[in-house]
Amino acid sequence: MALKRASKKKIITKHRLHETDTGSPAVQVAILTKEIDQVTKHLKDHKKDNSARRGLIAKVARRRKLLTYLRMNKPEDYQKVIDALDLKK
Repeated sequence: MALKRASKKKIITKHRLHETDTGSPAVQVAILTKEIDQVTKHLKDHKKDNSARRGLIAKVARRRKLLTYLRMNKPEDYQKVIDALDLKK
């Protein structure tokens, strides 16, 4: 259930910090958020898909770790990401 190339590119251009940025924590959090949304929609229809559920839990944990890193080291970037993605924290 990976993101399509075009949608991933759109997310990267929206959240990047500079022209060649593709892997900053802000970009990674935005991509993970979109993937989490997709898997959540899938699980609403396929309730017994435990492998997808396990993948969802892993993505949520990875996003939480990245957000913790941002909160500790770059609070201004953290606040921008939280506001842009409408995450609660």
